[in-house]
Amino acid sequence: MKFVVCVEGVKEFDTRWIGWAGVNVPDEVGQRALTKALAEMRCIPVFLDEEIVNEYYNGYCNNILWPLFHYLGLPQEDRLATTRSFQTQFDAYKKANQMFADVVNKHYEDGDVVWCHDYHLMFLPRCLKEYNDKMKVGWFLHTPFPSSEIHRTLPSRSELLRSVLAADLVGFHTYDYARHFVSACTRILGIEGTPEGVEDQGKLTRVAAFPIGIDSERFIRALDLPEVQNRMKELKERFAGRKVMLGVDRLDMIKGIPQKILAFEKFLEENSHWRDKVVLLQIAVPTRTNVPEYQKLTSQVHEIVGRINGRFGTLTAVPIHHLDRSLDFHALCALYAATDVALVTSLRDGMNLVSYEFVACQASKKGVLILSEFAGAAQSLGAGAILVNPWNITEVAASIGYALDMPADEREKRHQFNFKHVTTHTSQEWAATFVSELNDTIVEAQLRTRQVPPLLPNKVAVDCYSKSNNRLIILGFNATLTEPVDGLGSGGQIKELELKVHPDLKEPLKKLSDDPKTTIVVLSGSGRAVLDKNFGEYNMWLAAENGMFLRLTSSEWMTTMPENLNMDWVDSVKHVFEYFTERTPRSHFELRETSIIWNYKYADVEFGRLQAKDLLQHLWTGPISNASLDVVQGGRSVEVRAVGVSKGAAIDRILGEIVHNKGMKEPIDYVLCIGHFLAKDEDVYKFFEPELPSESSPMARAMISNSYRPSSLPRFSASKSGSKASHYKKQRSLSNIEIDRASDRASAWRQTGRDRISLNEGSSVLDLKGDNYFSCAVARKRSSARYLLKTSHDIVSLLSDLADHSSSPST
Repeated sequence: MKFVVCVEGVKEFDTRWIGWAGVNVPDEVGQRALTKALAEMRCIPVFLDEEIVNEYYNGYCNNILWPLFHYLGLPQEDRLATTRSFQTQFDAYKKANQMFADVVNKHYEDGDVVWCHDYHLMFLPRCLKEYNDKMKVGWFLHTPFPSSEIHRTLPSRSELLRSVLAADLVGFHTYDYARHFVSACTRILGIEGTPEGVEDQGKLTRVAAFPIGIDSERFIRALDLPEVQNRMKELKERFAGRKVMLGVDRLDMIKGIPQKILAFEKFLEENSHWRDKVVLLQIAVPTRTNVPEYQKLTSQVHEIVGRINGRFGTLTAVPIHHLDRSLDFHALCALYAATDVALVTSLRDGMNLVSYEFVACQASKKGVLILSEFAGAAQSLGAGAILVNPWNITEVAASIGYALDMPADEREKRHQFNFKHVTTHTSQEWAATFVSELNDTIVEAQLRTRQVPPLLPNKVAVDCYSKSNNRLIILGFNATLTEPVDGLGSGGQIKELELKVHPDLKEPLKKLSDDPKTTIVVLSGSGRAVLDKNFGEYNMWLAAENGMFLRLTSSEWMTTMPENLNMDWVDSVKHVFEYFTERTPRSHFELRETSIIWNYKYADVEFGRLQAKDLLQHLWTGPISNASLDVVQGGRSVEVRAVGVSKGAAIDRILGEIVHNKGMKEPIDYVLCIGHFLAKDEDVYKFFEPELPSESSPMARAMISNSYRPSSLPRFSASKSGSKASHYKKQRSLSNIEIDRASDRASAWRQTGRDRISLNEGSSVLDLKGDNYFSCAVARKRSSARYLLKTSHDIVSLLSDLADHSSSPST
């Protein structure tokens, strides 16, 4: 089978391998026969027709992904002349992956672990999770993963990355490849990289390095076989008096065979005394012989070998023995054991297990390994091998001389280091570690899930809405009512120039805001002008700058800011923000009336994060070191605001204004609060909760229970559920700034159009009947909200359903 999916069962030895059989079996009779034959080996074939194989395997996999992942870049037009188009190939790639998923799903049993292998199946994790999101899915890449600058040239870059992120665990041979993958996710998708992996909307995909090994015992045991001993004896006699150097590679562009041979030529040029004492055996296994580039490479290698042998050879011996074929296992083991120096000069290699096989067969001779620093094995065997840059012919030639003249004690030390690694980090250990880590990842994810709010039960929320008489809907703006767009579009240009209401929400918002039984508040950190522009046409309340400014759309703006709010710190913080805006390309800062925000959402992700850390250090040691301020960190922003400026701190005053303005005759019996709020502003969710956190201040509770209620505010009798709200009302904590003002009897707030009202005026009109409160976090799984809404589509669906159950102004 060419590439496979391993399905690890819950029972011992219950492993099934699913893969493309690599043959075209058009009729059902032949397919059934092959399936039956493979079943004895616990292998399950996937049958791909000739067209899909050409577009998927030969086209997208071998012509697009393989060169890109090995830093060869995307193919030029002449290489695509015989194929249709990139999109056609990518469509075939997705179709083939879906066919794999269909077969996996057919044979999947609860509890199985599904392990997808290599770049041929990057789309498979998403397909499998769409079948069953509880399925345990891991994905492992057996090639290098390129830097984000290389991967971003791929037209389907984002779709492939998101498909891989559907897996629970993503594995690579080396830490460098894992780091490149995380960097690609952060730079291309704009999502957060963590020490554990990649986190997207609360879902963590673990990313880790799992260096593969070999079955070392198989090679060690083979050395004792008579057949191998006889071949070793023949090689020893054949090359008596000469040092043997060995190269075993596929005849491939990335293996660096021409560079290896040219370096050997330079070594012979500079070391004439070695010309009759060393021989290079190069095994070049043919691959993709019908591809012009590979044919050209074969001719090039043959030309160089012929030139060097003609230059330095004699009638009885030549310096290079070149074979264009593979060797059987026993012959290969004998050759490894007879070799003095192994030369691996890969220009780019996922791992290169030839180096491992050589070390496993060197217990007696303790030969030297010269290894390219661009092979993944360099990170595992680097301490025992001689690392070289294969592009530096002079360096490789010098390393050959150093290896041939190396003292026995140094050869012994280097070999022991490599041998210990090869025999302990086996292929069996690699597989067991990956599966074990995948199971652990699933358990950790389940523990995190238990702390995640459940999805909002839309039907329940709508039913409660339709049965209530006085409803309050509180909506965030950014990432809640806005249309979802990537911060950076293709090419890195800025797409989201300004916040705009999602077009599908305009009609539902109009119906809801015109319902006399429904009051809508848009509670946002944005400024007044932004809210006016987006919501001025609706009949609703707008609360700008986290509720510090408030207006009914038919009235003027008023402020709910504390009268003596200290804003003397703004200029000094502004200077810091200006400095970091200058040194961070594509960042900007926004000065508001109650806060100042530095935003780096359009800057380079990693550079912006480093600058944000530096900015915070400047703030804490400078302008805000002794100030009473809150520093609020967003996903890609830093906001400085006065203590007490938060959505939760403002909501009571907002409700008081609403009650006074509408002259409510009955209590609010339904509250829906939806937002993608910063953690600091999630206190708005807790405002309506019937129970308080244990850290609530007793002093604050006493002050609320003794606070003054104007006679103009209607008094509502407490029902059973009302008494619960009343009990909460007496406990609700205040921010520090409110407590200070209450204790000083100076809780004056600037109001326009009416007298001052008490701190608990808003909460005193709540009668939520226990379950009539729905707080919803948007696209965030770790939240103090009761429920979760995943996407903007879910918000559109919910508000549309509510609008369908709303009353018109005339009814």
